[in-house]
Amino acid sequence: MRISTTLSFYIGRYFLLSFFLLFGLFLFLILLFDTIELMRRAASKPEVGFQHVLEMALLKLPHMGQETFPFAVLFGGMAAFWRLTRSYELVVTRAAGVSAWQFLLPVVSLAFLLGILQVTVVNPIASATLAKFERMEARLIEGHRELLALSGSGLWLRQANRDGQSVVHSDHVSQRGNEVELKNVAVFVYLGKDKFHSRIESSQARLEGGFWHMNEVWIYEPETRPRFESEYWLATDLTLGKIQDSFAPPETMSFWSLPNFVATLEKAGFSAIRHRLYWHTLLATPFLMCAMVLIAATFTLRPSRRGATTFVISGGVLTGFLLYFFSDVVFALGLSDSIPITLAAWSPSGVATFLGLAMLLHMEDG
Repeated sequence: MRISTTLSFYIGRYFLLSFFLLFGLFLFLILLFDTIELMRRAASKPEVGFQHVLEMALLKLPHMGQETFPFAVLFGGMAAFWRLTRSYELVVTRAAGVSAWQFLLPVVSLAFLLGILQVTVVNPIASATLAKFERMEARLIEGHRELLALSGSGLWLRQANRDGQSVVHSDHVSQRGNEVELKNVAVFVYLGKDKFHSRIESSQARLEGGFWHMNEVWIYEPETRPRFESEYWLATDLTLGKIQDSFAPPETMSFWSLPNFVATLEKAGFSAIRHRLYWHTLLATPFLMCAMVLIAATFTLRPSRRGATTFVISGGVLTGFLLYFFSDVVFALGLSDSIPITLAAWSPSGVATFLGLAMLLHMEDG
């Protein structure tokens, strides 16, 4: 028997209602705890008011909502199927000749669409708000500014030395092992925070143990004739690790802009494993949502009996925790280049899908 359109809409409506209710609850709890944590961190900063704390918590909320999306789908599916099973609606449906695969189809389809919505719409919003949150956090709570920016005009670095700070610009960057080399370098040197001292131009600069080792250098100072030096050492607090850590994290970049940024990083000679892995993880998101529905169905499609509620709740929470732990472990392995990026990104959704299908095939008799 083929499932009717009316029944498909009925089951899908239950799932969406449960999903949005749980997702809203998750967002409220995240906002509450984030606000409390930010208030604690800002307690020693009298210039940071409650309006700043609340703004920062709201800016971080879309990103945290992304993290809870799969769990909202999992528990939303469990709540919807449990409600339909307890009222014997699914029992009657199956008795009428509709198999579990047929009434799961509308929910799986909706979960897939929710995954696409998260990747294409929610993710760009979340990345933009998270980037603004991190800038506010660095400025208001941590008290330091952006260190690095990589754009079409080249690389910009802010660094400090014993006399003050300076801004380094380079048209081309290359990394060979643990060495960083800049081409066509211009350095703007300041005494203190904002008193301009000099401009240094060089054809090449290499990062060597707390110094930029420059070749063919021209030094320009106010009211002084330019002077040329074949070699010059500029003190810096930068290291290769600091430079790499200062690239925009992939979470602050939208799904649409990540491929271009990955290409820019790799063209500059830097590793883009983290950004590439995150992009592949986003691609796998719709399939992970479908897997969450299949796992939710395995806990809630059996007719209810004594003690079944405890089994459903504990089973769902344990499964969600295990999937989260497994995803983190696989992501870390991919980040360390221990396993291929594709395998690391698609393993959680693949394992969850096969697990759900295996359990449903064991339960389903038609």
